Amino acid sequence: MNYEELLNVALKEARKGFEEEGVPIGAALFDAEGHVLGRGRNRRVQENDPSAHAETDAFRRAGRQKNYQDTIMVSTLAPCWYCSGLIRQFNIGTLVVGENKNFPGHLDWLREAGVKVIELNDARCIELMSYFIEHHPDIWNEDIGVCKPSK
Repeated sequence: MNYEELLNVALKEARKGFEEEGVPIGAALFDAEGHVLGRGRNRRVQENDPSAHAETDAFRRAGRQKNYQDTIMVSTLAPCWYCSGLIRQFNIGTLVVGENKNFPGHLDWLREAGVKVIELNDARCIELMSYFIEHHPDIWNEDIGVCKPSK
């Protein structure tokens, strides 16, 4: 399996999200042969929907599957608790992560559950996310649940 090719699908989604002025995280769900089942991107800003994370968007767009054990979730960034929970809940067998430098995610927790985790440390993903975090820290902090207390 060429995981870099699979990552390219998710990276295209991340770039679309960036162009739409949203959080540039992309994801795609593939079957065991590497065929796309669904692709998506973080649409929290675009749709004013706090649950519209990239992995959940790709998962929803894949439609109902009878079994997820042989599927491959690819994300440009290590998943948050919310998306990690989705991966564990549906027993997605493999997770390919574009990068975990800007956000470490919960990869050990996924490994503990038997998920095969592949970290690519892709420079394109690191650069895109670094740029976004630097220029939009308020939106990024909102996305990962780090908010200033209300007065």
